[in-house]
Amino acid sequence: MSRLSDHNVVLAKEIISRYPKQKSALIPLVHLSQEQNGYVTDDAMRHIAELVNVTPAEVLGTASFYEMFKFEPVGKYVVNVCTTLSCALLGAGELLHHAEEKLGVKAGGTTADGLITLEPAECQAACTEAPCLQVNYRHKYRVTHADFDEMIDDLRAGKLDGEVPPHGTLGTQPFTRTTSRAVPPGFRPLFRTRATDDEHHQFSRRCHARLHPRVLHRRPTQGGHVAIRVRRQPHP
Repeated sequence: MSRLSDHNVVLAKEIISRYPKQKSALIPLVHLSQEQNGYVTDDAMRHIAELVNVTPAEVLGTASFYEMFKFEPVGKYVVNVCTTLSCALLGAGELLHHAEEKLGVKAGGTTADGLITLEPAECQAACTEAPCLQVNYRHKYRVTHADFDEMIDDLRAGKLDGEVPPHGTLGTQPFTRTTSRAVPPGFRPLFRTRATDDEHHQFSRRCHARLHPRVLHRRPTQGGHVAIRVRRQPHP
C-alpha cells in the first residue's frame, strides 16, 4: 500500500481542518504516511500533495529536511548509533563496528530478514550517557557490546514489542489527561532517567581521560544541563 488508505484519508482531512492553511498540515500527513507504510513512498507524497494543494516536489523538499523520514524501505527496527564527539570518545566507533558484525550488515544496511536497519547518527542529545543509541528513536544509554547483543536478541525474539513499536509509529495509544502512566509488570524500559549531578562529574572525568592533552571544561546551565567546551593545552 502506497497512497493513504481510506481510513487515513479521513484522518488526514480531519488533521488538515485544524490548520488555517492546508499546507501547514504537510508534516503531520507525512508522519501519517510513514506510520502506514513504514517509509514515505513516492505515491504517498503525490497523494499528500493533492490533499494540501501543493506539488509533490514541495512535499519531498520539506520532508527530506528531517532525518526521521525515510524514503526507501527500512527494517521494522531502525537502530541509530550516535557517532559524534562524546560518544566517539567513549567507544561509539567500536560499538558501531560491533553492531555491523552482530547484524551482518554495514552501516546503512538492512538485515536479510528485513527486521533491522543499522545507521550511524549525529548527536542524540544524551552526551552524559555516552555511548548511546536509539531504536526507532527510543534511547538506550551507556551501551556496551554485551548490552547491544542482548538488545538485538530481545528484538528478534519479540521481547520488546510492547516497548518499541514498528518504525514510523508515532505512539502506541492516544494521549489523554487520564492516560495511565503505571508501569506494567515485567516492563523493561530502554529509557534511563536524566543523569544526576554526580554522574555529570563522572562523565567529565571519563571524557577528560580520553581527551588528554586537551582540557575539558564543565559549566552548569539552566535546567541542569551541562555545556562542554574542549580546548587544547598550550604547548610547553
